[in-house]
Amino acid sequence: MNKTNKKVIVGMSGGVDSSVSAYLLKQKGYEVIGLFMQNWQSEPGEECTSEIDFKDASDVCDKLEIPLHKANFSDDYWNKVFEEFLNEHKAGRTPNPDILCNREIKFKSFLNYAISIGADYIATGHYASLKYNNGRPYLHRAKDKDKDQTYFLHEVKESEFIKCIFPLENLLKNEVRQIAEEIGLDVSTKKDSVGICFVGEKNMKDFLGRFIKLTKGPIYDHNNDLIGEHNGATLYTIGQRQGLQVGGIKGKDDLPWYVYKKDINKNEIYVCQGVDNRLLFSSGLECNTISWINDEPCKNEIDCLVQIRHQHKPINCKIIYKENKYIIDFENTIRGVAPGQSAVFYKDNICLGGGVISKAF
Repeated sequence: MNKTNKKVIVGMSGGVDSSVSAYLLKQKGYEVIGLFMQNWQSEPGEECTSEIDFKDASDVCDKLEIPLHKANFSDDYWNKVFEEFLNEHKAGRTPNPDILCNREIKFKSFLNYAISIGADYIATGHYASLKYNNGRPYLHRAKDKDKDQTYFLHEVKESEFIKCIFPLENLLKNEVRQIAEEIGLDVSTKKDSVGICFVGEKNMKDFLGRFIKLTKGPIYDHNNDLIGEHNGATLYTIGQRQGLQVGGIKGKDDLPWYVYKKDINKNEIYVCQGVDNRLLFSSGLECNTISWINDEPCKNEIDCLVQIRHQHKPINCKIIYKENKYIIDFENTIRGVAPGQSAVFYKDNICLGGGVISKAF
């Protein structure tokens, strides 16, 4: 491939990862163009992190001598990501907005926009690797296992990955920061973004309370004893410890409390004590559907690894297709399996795909 006539549009977030990605692609001879995505419309008086990020992205592109464009995908973000995020919370589940954002914005809206203006490829600062077999891309874990982001990419399809480049696939995070420092980028020490994809770091109670009616309700222990009050059942996740504000209860052990069940219709949450409490553990889960990156496996049993959260240690499992849904049996029990989160499947460091957890058992 003659890279000098291949155009790559890099999603520039204003962070160190996308900045170094753009630099590495330019060094390899690609024609590199930066694109900053505006995906959230801040309200008057609300701190607008996107303005800071855009300035950082602009400064980086000036330094690298590459053009920077800005595109507004806020309608797509609201309609395809944020409304689903809110609906899942209303139903009592715990969705992962980064997965929705990758599926609908970074690898659909952004990709389609880039292709429409003449790009051969898009690139992002994700820590993930694409390896080709017979001309087909397969999503592999990145070299930096601690930063690996394949969990968040499992709903992107092969047809989209074939137009994508991950420049950081063989780099560790500290190496990325070192490169940024060596070439004089001010973002070399900028902290990684956290919080809701594109929305930023928010107080979840205050933020969700702008869109969903939150009502205080009872907290019960496993004996159905009333031990506290919560701020709205939708705010809490199975396995959660923080934010319960219960403790020092007469007649109870001096151990931390964890959410093990919630009833969204009654606005109730149930808690138990101790990180190893059996009520927190599940032997399996169900997914109504699974999004496969490449070909869908035959409906026979599949032996692979399952990961139920980002950076969760994968464990062996068996996937069984039964009565129009997928049953996933764990080799060992897993703590804190939360409906609404995603179960993602791996084999030989290849991400096969994943599905939203509908039930744990």
